[in-house]
Amino acid sequence: MQTVKWWQNAVIYHIVPRSFLDTSGDGEGDLNGIIAKLDYIAALGVDAIWLCPIYESPREDLGYDPTDLRSIDPMYGSLEDFQRLLALAHARGLKVIVDQIWSHTSDRHPWFQESRSSRDNPKADWYVWADPKPDGSPPNNWRSAFLGDSGWTWSPERGQYYFHNFLKSQPDLNWHNPAVIEAVLAEARFWLELGVDGFRLDAVNFYFHDQELRDNPVRPADASLPDGISPKNPFAHQLFKYNFCRPETIEVLKHIREFVQAYPGVITLGEVTLAEDSIALSSEYVGDQCLHLAYNSALLFDESISATRLYQTLEKVLTHFPDGGNCWCVGNHDYGRLRSCWTGKEASGKPYPEGFYQMMVGLLLSLPGAFCLYQGDELGLPVARIPEDIPVEEIKDPFGKALYPILPGRDGSRTPIPWIADSLHGGFTTASKPWLPVPQSHRERAVNLQDNEPNSLLNTWRRFLHWRKQQPALMRGDCQMLKTEEPIFGLIRETEEQRLICLFNLSEMSTEYDLSPYAECQTIRGLDMTAQRQGNILKIPAYGTFFGNLPPAKESYPPFSPPLVQGRRGEGESDRMMALS
Repeated sequence: MQTVKWWQNAVIYHIVPRSFLDTSGDGEGDLNGIIAKLDYIAALGVDAIWLCPIYESPREDLGYDPTDLRSIDPMYGSLEDFQRLLALAHARGLKVIVDQIWSHTSDRHPWFQESRSSRDNPKADWYVWADPKPDGSPPNNWRSAFLGDSGWTWSPERGQYYFHNFLKSQPDLNWHNPAVIEAVLAEARFWLELGVDGFRLDAVNFYFHDQELRDNPVRPADASLPDGISPKNPFAHQLFKYNFCRPETIEVLKHIREFVQAYPGVITLGEVTLAEDSIALSSEYVGDQCLHLAYNSALLFDESISATRLYQTLEKVLTHFPDGGNCWCVGNHDYGRLRSCWTGKEASGKPYPEGFYQMMVGLLLSLPGAFCLYQGDELGLPVARIPEDIPVEEIKDPFGKALYPILPGRDGSRTPIPWIADSLHGGFTTASKPWLPVPQSHRERAVNLQDNEPNSLLNTWRRFLHWRKQQPALMRGDCQMLKTEEPIFGLIRETEEQRLICLFNLSEMSTEYDLSPYAECQTIRGLDMTAQRQGNILKIPAYGTFFGNLPPAKESYPPFSPPLVQGRRGEGESDRMMALS
């Protein structure tokens, strides 16, 4: 029997505490708000929660600019509140993963204040410092990932530039200095001793820089962009080679893995984005000697989703992660909501219907590996629009402030959760004004409305998440893609106990699928999925799904080598359908 660790196929609920629920009446979410909704979270059927930063910080970047990684920001509550949250989550069977920001600090952090004070203080080499060029300009051409401007800022105190991959208020730590690594792990030990179950490691591919400070090459005009980055971002004009994604990262990840192994059951989840090939790089970061899990930009592409694109993406993930370790991520606090991905269709003025998102629940949770579900995506919240939902003068995201209207920034996916449709600010806060507005389009998808609708998107997530836990094939099974034709995407998940076929129609037209090679397939009932079977012909409506149990594989019936099955076209569908090779 195949066995896996809990985290390998976990569903992790991603929480932005500032936007979850406000219990203090100041317009900002807090730890007690999460405590108040732990039953809601547990009822979803997820395995763990991941908290965005809750540490002391100026909050210029949602708390990803910490000044003290051991102190709870008073806005969120107290350390005692966190300990109560931890205990109550564990009582409900939920693991707790906390964000760790190790690539940089706030420029108000005591470490940086000391490092900036002189060139010969004890922490002088704790950050990335360099002399200017003879003309006084920055040491090289490295750009910041946020704004696309120079990643170097002049410090008159030292008469040098310091480097920052993100905001100038987020100076990069110097991971080439062993003292920095040991100091960072000392901060981590504090949370491990409290009993957290894991760390989400922010910007893990940004830890190291090239010590020779070589210029990044200019990106050729015909070169492809990494997944998840807009061509409008000036940062994309360079190839990402020297200021991050450095090979030295592998060795330090081994050191981190050895460190956390002293705390049984603790896991590490690394964020690997803005890389030239985020799938390949994130696969190098996982394994017995490195991180437990890594998420990447695999599904953050802009064009309309298709069976072909999904096939190519899953094939690449399976190739690079033969032993697991991949964590799927669609919506999150940086990259928009699930509903904002695959916008090629949305841009055409013809948005996906609700059925598409119902179908995507089954599809995303059928993929092998872990999955991060971003708060509000279970409700189908759209990204809040600027300026219709969020006035320009109320933009909080520094990225959005600097680049609007060229790029809208990230506030649109960080707005508060609507709990009660007809309540002030959707039931998020009793304050006169929340930190970000709650759009009317979000109130229409409030939790209390969807609770009472059996086929709501919220209840579809609940239903499928709980059903998934009972399916050995989905929890620990191998995966083989079926060679189907557009618009059908199909795969088989298999363990010794169960062999499950999963089929998805990714088009707005109905289609048919010939199940003759799987004549003994038993249709799974009770999921309110939409395909209908007549003999061996499966009729799958627009954005429909099908799950069926197959008999155990036999020598004469290879489990992973089915023939190419021709998808029959629905009425009005084009005769031209691209076969997957």
